[in-house]
Amino acid sequence: MANIVKHRKVNIVVLAQGEAIGEHCKPGDIAIAAAADGWWTRFIGEDGAVDSYDIPYPSYQEALWAAKAAAEFGV
Repeated sequence: MANIVKHRKVNIVVLAQGEAIGEHCKPGDIAIAAAADGWWTRFIGEDGAVDSYDIPYPSYQEALWAAKAAAEFGV
């Protein structure tokens, strides 16, 4: 089940492996998605487009720190 962490008025939505971004996120959110190869940080644009970094983070904590840093800059 998705969990929401609020940081600087930005929703950081933590998704379990297999959970769909479209079911839990809205434009302006940041998603942290668990996958077999690590934790992906994904950004949901105003038009619903999803962008992400090139590689996953090895841990949830590192992905969360990256998402919080992005929220600091008003993604």
